[in-house]
Amino acid sequence: MKANWLDSPGKYGLVSRLLHWGMAAIFAWQFLGMIFKVTLGKTPLTGFFTSSHASLGALLFLLVALRLVWALYNARRRPGYEASCSGLMARLGHVALYVLMFAVPSLALLRSYGSGRAFSPFGIPLWSAGEDKVEWMTAAGNAAHGLLGWVLLAIIVGHLGMAIWHRVAKRDDVWQRMA
Repeated sequence: MKANWLDSPGKYGLVSRLLHWGMAAIFAWQFLGMIFKVTLGKTPLTGFFTSSHASLGALLFLLVALRLVWALYNARRRPGYEASCSGLMARLGHVALYVLMFAVPSLALLRSYGSGRAFSPFGIPLWSAGEDKVEWMTAAGNAAHGLLGWVLLAIIVGHLGMAIWHRVAKRDDVWQRMA
């Protein structure tokens, strides 16, 4: 069986689906850890999830960039949106997802860099410790990373809800495009 790497008008290709579901798994891990942190406080379970938060966030940043490049490369081949209000809402929802998937880890990276601490996700040094803190960088990250992260979660839940609605209520092929 030949693998369909590229997207087509009827279905997303293997690369798009791997990026989508791989990122979905990492986001689930990230949000589960933050939900535990908010609801349970500092516990061994919370630490188990949150200890990888920064490294996985850096990985998500890289995957978002790769996914965006891949989406642009496949732009003319990808499944289209309905020519309706719901199609417009789907397009706007996807734009919001991409913007937030890029902005949330960007703000965390900005905050990390501005903190003056070294950052080595998965043991790979991205930058070494600096002597000075950059207040505006840490302030921007502190102010917006968490808030926009929760907004991202809300949009992801809406995205999942619409996918289920297409599968169960509309019984169209939208679910199968990515599954």
